[in-house]
Amino acid sequence: MAVFQQILWGYELTLPDNWVHQVAEDADGFAATLNAFDPSHVDSDAGYLLVRGEWNWKRLPIEPLWNQHIGMLAGMLGAKEVGSALWKLGTASGLEAEIILPKKDTRRLWTGILMHDFRVLHFMVAHPRELRETFEPLATRIISSLRFPEQVHGIELSSDGLPIPPGYSPVDPGTILSDVSNPENWRAYAGSSGIGALQAFYLRELPAHQWELDEYLPFPGSADAGFARLQIQKGDQRIMLGLMPYDPSGQVTSSSPANIVMKMI
Repeated sequence: MAVFQQILWGYELTLPDNWVHQVAEDADGFAATLNAFDPSHVDSDAGYLLVRGEWNWKRLPIEPLWNQHIGMLAGMLGAKEVGSALWKLGTASGLEAEIILPKKDTRRLWTGILMHDFRVLHFMVAHPRELRETFEPLATRIISSLRFPEQVHGIELSSDGLPIPPGYSPVDPGTILSDVSNPENWRAYAGSSGIGALQAFYLRELPAHQWELDEYLPFPGSADAGFARLQIQKGDQRIMLGLMPYDPSGQVTSSSPANIVMKMI
Protein backbone atom coordinates (compact mmCIF):
# COMPACT_ATOMS: atom_id res chain seq x y z
CA MET A 1 0.00 0.00 0.00
CA ALA A 2 1.14 3.55 -0.74
CA VAL A 3 0.48 6.72 1.26
CA PHE A 4 -0.65 9.81 -0.65
CA GLN A 5 -0.19 13.17 1.10
CA GLN A 6 -2.03 16.25 -0.11
CA ILE A 7 0.49 18.91 0.86
CA LEU A 8 -1.82 21.93 0.54
CA TRP A 9 -4.87 20.58 2.37
CA GLY A 10 -2.82 18.51 4.82
CA TYR A 11 -4.48 15.11 4.59
CA GLU A 12 -3.30 11.66 3.61
CA LEU A 13 -4.87 8.49 2.20
CA THR A 14 -3.53 4.95 1.95
CA LEU A 15 -3.97 3.58 -1.58
CA PRO A 16 -3.20 0.31 -3.39
CA ASP A 17 0.34 0.39 -4.77
CA ASN A 18 -0.78 0.23 -8.39
CA TRP A 19 -3.34 3.05 -8.21
CA VAL A 20 -2.76 6.31 -10.07
CA HIS A 21 -3.33 9.91 -9.01
CA GLN A 22 -4.66 12.57 -11.34
CA VAL A 23 -5.50 16.22 -10.67
CA ALA A 24 -8.92 17.06 -12.11
CA GLU A 25 -9.45 20.85 -11.94
CA ASP A 26 -9.48 21.51 -8.16
CA ALA A 27 -9.89 17.86 -7.09
CA ASP A 28 -7.53 14.93 -6.60
CA GLY A 29 -8.60 11.77 -8.40
CA PHE A 30 -7.57 8.19 -7.56
CA ALA A 31 -8.17 5.05 -9.62
CA ALA A 32 -6.62 1.75 -10.71
CA THR A 33 -5.96 3.16 -14.18
CA LEU A 34 -6.25 6.50 -15.98
CA ASN A 35 -8.94 4.96 -18.19
CA ALA A 36 -11.13 4.57 -15.11
CA PHE A 37 -11.78 8.33 -15.01
CA ASP A 38 -13.70 7.97 -18.29
CA PRO A 39 -17.40 7.41 -17.41
CA SER A 40 -17.74 5.11 -20.42
CA HIS A 41 -15.01 2.77 -19.15
CA VAL A 42 -16.70 -0.42 -17.87
CA ASP A 43 -13.85 -2.94 -17.56
CA SER A 44 -13.07 -4.70 -14.28
CA ASP A 45 -10.68 -1.87 -13.28
CA ALA A 46 -13.35 0.84 -13.62
CA GLY A 47 -14.29 3.18 -10.78
CA TYR A 48 -12.65 6.18 -9.16
CA LEU A 49 -12.52 8.38 -6.07
CA LEU A 50 -12.42 12.19 -6.14
CA VAL A 51 -11.45 14.38 -3.16
CA ARG A 52 -11.78 18.16 -3.25
CA GLY A 53 -10.77 20.59 -0.52
CA GLU A 54 -12.69 23.73 0.41
CA TRP A 55 -11.61 26.57 2.73
CA ASN A 56 -14.14 27.33 5.46
CA TRP A 57 -12.52 30.05 7.54
CA LYS A 58 -15.89 31.27 8.82
CA ARG A 59 -16.66 27.76 10.09
CA LEU A 60 -20.01 27.79 8.31
CA PRO A 61 -22.32 24.95 9.39
CA ILE A 62 -21.88 21.78 7.37
CA GLU A 63 -25.55 21.51 6.33
CA PRO A 64 -25.66 24.52 3.93
CA LEU A 65 -22.37 23.39 2.37
CA TRP A 66 -23.84 19.92 1.95
CA ASN A 67 -27.01 21.24 0.34
CA GLN A 68 -24.93 23.29 -2.09
CA HIS A 69 -22.78 20.24 -2.87
CA ILE A 70 -25.80 18.02 -3.51
CA GLY A 71 -27.53 20.70 -5.55
CA MET A 72 -24.47 21.07 -7.77
CA LEU A 73 -24.33 17.31 -8.38
CA ALA A 74 -28.03 17.12 -9.13
CA GLY A 75 -27.75 19.92 -11.65
CA MET A 76 -24.76 18.33 -13.37
CA LEU A 77 -26.04 14.76 -13.47
CA GLY A 78 -29.81 15.06 -13.41
CA ALA A 79 -29.73 13.14 -10.15
CA LYS A 80 -31.47 13.34 -6.81
CA GLU A 81 -30.12 12.75 -3.34
CA VAL A 82 -31.75 10.11 -1.18
CA GLY A 83 -31.21 9.28 2.48
CA SER A 84 -28.52 11.67 3.71
CA ALA A 85 -26.91 10.37 6.89
CA LEU A 86 -24.53 11.75 9.48
CA TRP A 87 -20.94 10.71 8.86
CA LYS A 88 -17.99 10.78 11.25
CA LEU A 89 -14.45 9.72 10.47
CA GLY A 90 -11.83 10.18 13.17
CA THR A 91 -11.86 13.85 14.23
CA ALA A 92 -13.83 14.95 11.14
CA SER A 93 -17.62 14.97 10.87
CA GLY A 94 -20.14 15.59 8.11
CA LEU A 95 -22.79 13.95 5.93
CA GLU A 96 -22.96 11.24 3.28
CA ALA A 97 -25.47 9.91 0.76
CA GLU A 98 -25.89 7.57 -2.17
CA ILE A 99 -27.03 9.45 -5.25
CA ILE A 100 -29.82 8.03 -7.39
CA LEU A 101 -28.88 8.58 -11.02
CA PRO A 102 -31.28 8.44 -14.00
CA LYS A 103 -32.10 4.84 -15.02
CA LYS A 104 -30.21 5.18 -18.28
CA ASP A 105 -27.01 5.83 -16.32
CA THR A 106 -25.28 2.56 -15.40
CA ARG A 107 -23.05 4.06 -12.70
CA ARG A 108 -23.39 4.04 -8.93
CA LEU A 109 -22.53 7.32 -7.23
CA TRP A 110 -21.78 8.00 -3.56
CA THR A 111 -20.79 11.34 -2.09
CA GLY A 112 -19.83 12.71 1.30
CA ILE A 113 -18.56 15.86 2.96
CA LEU A 114 -16.36 16.15 6.07
CA MET A 115 -15.28 19.18 8.11
CA HIS A 116 -11.97 19.30 10.00
CA ASP A 117 -10.92 22.61 11.56
CA PHE A 118 -11.22 25.20 8.77
CA ARG A 119 -11.08 22.59 6.03
CA VAL A 120 -13.94 20.86 4.27
CA LEU A 121 -13.28 17.79 2.14
CA HIS A 122 -15.74 16.71 -0.54
CA PHE A 123 -15.69 13.04 -1.59
CA MET A 124 -17.23 11.34 -4.59
CA VAL A 125 -17.06 7.65 -5.55
CA ALA A 126 -18.29 6.49 -8.95
CA HIS A 127 -18.21 3.03 -10.55
CA PRO A 128 -20.35 0.74 -12.74
CA ARG A 129 -23.21 -0.78 -10.78
CA GLU A 130 -22.11 -4.33 -11.57
CA LEU A 131 -18.76 -3.69 -9.83
CA ARG A 132 -20.28 -2.64 -6.52
CA GLU A 133 -19.29 -5.83 -4.65
CA THR A 134 -15.62 -5.36 -5.50
CA PHE A 135 -15.16 -1.60 -5.74
CA GLU A 136 -17.26 -0.37 -2.81
CA PRO A 137 -15.26 -2.20 -0.09
CA LEU A 138 -12.00 -0.98 -1.62
CA ALA A 139 -13.17 2.64 -1.81
CA THR A 140 -14.45 2.40 1.77
CA ARG A 141 -11.04 1.20 3.01
CA ILE A 142 -9.27 4.04 1.19
CA ILE A 143 -11.59 6.72 2.57
CA SER A 144 -11.41 5.20 6.07
CA SER A 145 -7.63 5.59 5.94
CA LEU A 146 -8.03 9.40 5.94
CA ARG A 147 -5.62 11.06 8.35
CA PHE A 148 -4.54 14.63 9.11
CA PRO A 149 -0.85 14.12 10.01
CA GLU A 150 1.01 16.55 12.23
CA GLN A 151 3.82 16.74 9.67
CA VAL A 152 3.47 16.73 5.89
CA HIS A 153 6.62 15.66 4.05
CA GLY A 154 8.22 17.30 1.04
CA ILE A 155 7.91 20.97 2.08
CA GLU A 156 10.48 23.22 0.42
CA LEU A 157 11.80 26.33 2.20
CA SER A 158 12.81 29.69 0.76
CA SER A 159 16.18 31.29 1.55
CA ASP A 160 14.35 33.14 4.36
CA GLY A 161 13.11 29.88 5.85
CA LEU A 162 9.50 30.22 4.66
CA PRO A 163 7.59 27.15 3.45
CA ILE A 164 6.84 27.31 -0.28
CA PRO A 165 3.83 25.40 -1.69
CA PRO A 166 4.46 22.84 -4.43
CA GLY A 167 4.29 24.20 -7.96
CA TYR A 168 5.39 27.75 -7.02
CA SER A 169 8.45 29.39 -8.60
CA PRO A 170 10.21 32.71 -7.77
CA VAL A 171 9.34 35.65 -10.03
CA ASP A 172 9.97 39.39 -10.16
CA PRO A 173 7.57 40.98 -7.60
CA GLY A 174 6.83 43.67 -10.17
CA THR A 175 5.02 41.09 -12.31
CA ILE A 176 2.43 40.68 -9.54
CA LEU A 177 2.33 44.13 -7.89
CA SER A 178 2.51 47.43 -9.72
CA ASP A 179 3.68 49.58 -6.78
CA VAL A 180 6.75 47.75 -5.50
CA SER A 181 9.20 50.16 -3.85
CA ASN A 182 12.54 48.97 -2.50
CA PRO A 183 12.39 45.72 -4.53
CA GLU A 184 15.25 44.27 -2.48
CA ASN A 185 12.75 43.90 0.40
CA TRP A 186 10.26 41.90 -1.66
CA ARG A 187 9.97 38.28 -2.77
CA ALA A 188 7.30 36.79 -5.03
CA TYR A 189 6.26 33.33 -6.19
CA ALA A 190 3.89 32.47 -9.03
CA GLY A 191 1.66 29.41 -9.16
CA SER A 192 -1.89 28.24 -9.71
CA SER A 193 -3.14 26.72 -6.43
CA GLY A 194 -6.39 28.09 -5.01
CA ILE A 195 -6.19 30.83 -2.40
CA GLY A 196 -8.23 28.69 0.01
CA ALA A 197 -5.73 25.84 -0.28
CA LEU A 198 -2.83 28.26 0.23
CA GLN A 199 -4.39 29.60 3.43
CA ALA A 200 -4.82 26.05 4.72
CA PHE A 201 -1.18 25.36 3.83
CA TYR A 202 0.28 28.41 5.56
CA LEU A 203 -1.81 28.27 8.73
CA ARG A 204 -0.57 24.71 9.19
CA GLU A 205 3.02 25.00 8.01
CA LEU A 206 4.11 28.35 9.47
CA PRO A 207 3.89 27.19 13.11
CA ALA A 208 5.50 23.87 12.10
CA HIS A 209 8.56 25.87 10.96
CA GLN A 210 8.66 28.06 14.11
CA TRP A 211 6.98 31.14 12.58
CA GLU A 212 4.64 33.08 14.87
CA LEU A 213 1.45 34.54 13.42
CA ASP A 214 0.96 38.15 14.58
CA GLU A 215 -1.98 39.00 12.31
CA TYR A 216 -4.16 37.15 9.85
CA LEU A 217 -6.73 38.67 7.52
CA PRO A 218 -8.46 35.81 5.65
CA PHE A 219 -9.87 35.87 2.15
CA PRO A 220 -12.80 36.06 1.78
CA GLY A 221 -13.17 37.89 5.06
CA SER A 222 -14.61 40.89 6.84
CA ALA A 223 -11.89 43.20 5.48
CA ASP A 224 -12.38 44.19 1.86
CA ALA A 225 -8.70 43.90 0.98
CA GLY A 226 -9.12 41.57 -1.99
CA PHE A 227 -6.39 39.22 -0.78
CA ALA A 228 -5.28 37.24 2.28
CA ARG A 229 -2.61 38.76 4.52
CA LEU A 230 -0.48 37.16 7.21
CA GLN A 231 2.04 39.07 9.31
CA ILE A 232 4.58 36.68 10.79
CA GLN A 233 7.82 36.71 12.71
CA LYS A 234 10.65 34.42 13.78
CA GLY A 235 13.47 35.82 15.87
CA ASP A 236 14.37 39.22 14.41
CA GLN A 237 12.66 38.43 11.08
CA ARG A 238 9.28 40.03 10.37
CA ILE A 239 7.47 39.38 7.10
CA MET A 240 4.17 40.42 5.57
CA LEU A 241 2.88 37.53 3.49
CA GLY A 242 0.22 38.27 0.88
CA LEU A 243 -1.79 35.69 -1.07
CA MET A 244 -3.01 37.48 -4.19
CA PRO A 245 -5.93 35.82 -6.01
CA TYR A 246 -6.42 36.22 -9.72
CA ASP A 247 -9.05 34.94 -12.12
CA PRO A 248 -9.28 35.61 -15.88
CA SER A 249 -13.08 35.71 -15.58
CA GLY A 250 -12.88 38.53 -13.03
CA GLN A 251 -14.92 36.61 -10.44
CA VAL A 252 -12.49 35.92 -7.61
CA THR A 253 -13.56 33.30 -5.04
CA SER A 254 -11.90 31.17 -2.35
CA SER A 255 -11.01 28.61 -5.03
CA SER A 256 -9.43 31.15 -7.42
CA PRO A 257 -5.70 30.65 -8.09
CA ALA A 258 -3.32 32.94 -6.23
CA ASN A 259 0.26 34.18 -6.32
CA ILE A 260 2.43 34.83 -3.27
CA VAL A 261 4.21 38.04 -2.30
CA MET A 262 6.42 38.61 0.72
CA LYS A 263 7.63 41.92 2.12
CA MET A 264 10.49 41.96 4.59
CA ILE A 265 9.52 44.43 7.31
